[in-house]
Amino acid sequence: MPGSEAVKRTTLRSQIADALRDEVIAARLPAGRQFTVKEIAEQYGVSATPVREALLDLCSQGLLDVELHKGYRVREFTYADFRDMVEARALIVEGIFRRSAVRALCQATPAALASVRRRAEEAGRAAQAGDLDILIGYDLRFWRELAGLVGNPYISDFLDRVRVQSWIFTVPLLRRMPSLRGRLWHGHGELVEAVAAQDAVAAESIIAAYNEHSLALISGLTE
Repeated sequence: MPGSEAVKRTTLRSQIADALRDEVIAARLPAGRQFTVKEIAEQYGVSATPVREALLDLCSQGLLDVELHKGYRVREFTYADFRDMVEARALIVEGIFRRSAVRALCQATPAALASVRRRAEEAGRAAQAGDLDILIGYDLRFWRELAGLVGNPYISDFLDRVRVQSWIFTVPLLRRMPSLRGRLWHGHGELVEAVAAQDAVAAESIIAAYNEHSLALISGLTE
């Protein structure tokens, strides 16, 4: 079939990029870690081309830096960066509650809202239990689906990018705590109900409290 090889390569590129992104978020590829295309290609048992393409994708997402003649390095973020991330994601989420976005939410199907609610429940349970590895996946899916209700892929993509970067910075710090039970934000369900009710004021209040919680928790871990 014409183009089938290109499709296979693109799929492999996406699979490698997703796998490496998960490794970076979970801090199994920690900030500052250097590696080469050859190293990753050997690790996954694939050719260099899809690996190189996947790494460039992650660079474009702000997760990796290219080091001339050395390969790639996992980007290192600071607490100042994290503060800016929190501000950025707050501004992005505000776009979800604009009047035009509310109209889009009114048109969301019951199935789409039900899916977001399920993600909220799963993320909330993981957060309350302090299960960081499970929370990360559900949390990212929750925010992608919530933003996706608006029907604007740019909002969804920008928010996902900033949230991934936030996790990359915070995960190593959170892993230092002896227990995360009851320490992580778990208001996903409350936020969904505010959005479903088109209560922008309540939703923005929940987000503001969430951001304050995030900054206070991480600030205490960086001191």
